[in-house]
Amino acid sequence: MLRTIIFKMLLFIWFILFIPFLVVGLISFKLERKFIFLDALGVLFLARIIAGIKYEIHYPSTNEDGIPLKHNINQRLDGRSIIAAKHMSVLEVAILLTHIPNYFFIMKRELLWIPIYGWAFARIGLIGVNRKPGATNMNALAEKVTNNIMKGMTLIIFPEGTRVKPGVRPKLKRGLLFLASHLKLPITPVGTDTGLYWPKHGKMKPGTAHIYFGNELPSSATLEEISEAINRHSA
Repeated sequence: MLRTIIFKMLLFIWFILFIPFLVVGLISFKLERKFIFLDALGVLFLARIIAGIKYEIHYPSTNEDGIPLKHNINQRLDGRSIIAAKHMSVLEVAILLTHIPNYFFIMKRELLWIPIYGWAFARIGLIGVNRKPGATNMNALAEKVTNNIMKGMTLIIFPEGTRVKPGVRPKLKRGLLFLASHLKLPITPVGTDTGLYWPKHGKMKPGTAHIYFGNELPSSATLEEISEAINRHSA
């Protein structure tokens, strides 16, 4: 437990020390994204050095030519898709935003209200939504998402709506289906077991966390198919 306490104290200090950089970054979209990237690298560094948590990323198997072993006729040639990921901790957020170019998230709007950090999130194109049932204007949300997609950005969404404990499989939010259908984009499922090492509450455990990228699903996939793909390799 001492390791967890030390880690969280140092993480808090790291976030505080990074505030001046985020303030400066507000002048430029590209500059702010670089600072957020460095901030996330610091999170991963502290997790490794202090908490003893490493990570590995797994992609669908390919042959020597880089072609998926099981051909997916729904795979877009431009590589664009909606990334639908399991959300267990801050760890997979840091991993995803340091490994996916031109990302943006749909997140609960309260995070955008955080002084400095919330402003930085908004500056780099993250979109906040009201998570109360029926409170989100899906057409307005789709328009914002479309604008980011047209700029070459990649949407990352946590379709379960919140962080979950290992073994918990809540029903996915239907907003993912609306966006996939509206954008005509396939869905890339991402599973993880980060909650085993960095839980929402309680003691952190050293070890190697895993991020699993699955084969793309068509925009017409059902919630059950998407959930099964996300949870196939999740804890």
